[in-house]
Amino acid sequence: MNEAATRQRFLSISNGHGEDAIAAQLIAQMPPTVSVEAYPMIGSGKAYDGICRVVGPRATLASEGWRNVKGSLRRDVVNGGLATVPPALQFLRSIRGRYDRLIVIGDMVGVLACLLTGNRRLLYLDVYKTGAARLYSGLERWAIRRTCDLVFCRAESLAALLRQDGVDARAPGNLMMDTIPRGQFDAASRRRRASGVTLLPGSRALTGESFALQIAALRTVPEELRPDVFLAVAGSVKVDELAKAAGLQREAMLSSDPDDLGILSDSTITVHMARGRAMGNLLDASDVVLSQAGTASIQSLGLGKPVITFINPRDRRSRFEDEQNLFGAARIVVDAETDAVGSALTRLLRDGDERARLGAIGRERIGGPGAMKAVFEALALG
Repeated sequence: MNEAATRQRFLSISNGHGEDAIAAQLIAQMPPTVSVEAYPMIGSGKAYDGICRVVGPRATLASEGWRNVKGSLRRDVVNGGLATVPPALQFLRSIRGRYDRLIVIGDMVGVLACLLTGNRRLLYLDVYKTGAARLYSGLERWAIRRTCDLVFCRAESLAALLRQDGVDARAPGNLMMDTIPRGQFDAASRRRRASGVTLLPGSRALTGESFALQIAALRTVPEELRPDVFLAVAGSVKVDELAKAAGLQREAMLSSDPDDLGILSDSTITVHMARGRAMGNLLDASDVVLSQAGTASIQSLGLGKPVITFINPRDRRSRFEDEQNLFGAARIVVDAETDAVGSALTRLLRDGDERARLGAIGRERIGGPGAMKAVFEALALG
């Protein structure tokens, strides 16, 4: 019998850019003794490039599954989002029995889809619920009980709730902190100033607008406090559009680092760009983060980097406030105005003690790594 026939086969099911990125990093650490394919339910699945084969139908939504914006669900429905559901369910029905294990990573969408298509014995990695706001609803607990063999949660309060229903649920750490992407980009060698700032403008429709505001805010920082600036570019983002939005010019790559995307600059500011898969390299070399991202903001806070974010008028306040209950003072929230963002950044760049205080809060609130080791042990991959 050949080796390929005896290898365990896993299917990873994820539901959004952040979840794809987490899943891709998890898969990249798996041993060659398993065969893993990925089904990203929404979007292109570019996070899996070079890591594993992508299967299943591609579904495109205007929101890309981002529910932090008001009316996103309604807009998806109006723009034909319901048409993406039948192909997804048809695919999930077709793969029953083809894999040794289905691994669902993200929110409840993947779990509910598996429930409807008869897929059972799921390993569910819930990276969405924090335990600081809403717990599992009665419907969610029922669906998990029906479909999941094992659940890894971000908080013990969530795991304890599921254990009351007889579910094997554990909270060994925050998987997001095990799966921070680090690539080939020497951010430290580009440091020239006293401090560094990483920009995470997001990966969706508002990315260009957010980046332009972040750059405008940086221009208000006094010259003596100006930081070195880094930008993590998500796979779906077009750099030329960012440059145009912020009034910057793109310069050619000056290094042999595979994840180097060159420089954006004008007479007052220089932005060193790297692929999103090198985000961890940028965070390691930075003191503060300006972020409109989701998963990446959480990972930044967990590394002890204070995050400054701004409220967009289109944001869903309830979701935003739930997140803030967890992040506390570690995430500084300001109005979507140049002076507000710039003032918050200037205060942090002046005060190293305050940065350290907020960083400690972030590390404590987000929690550390450890989930990946527990997942591998559960899959007998340790």
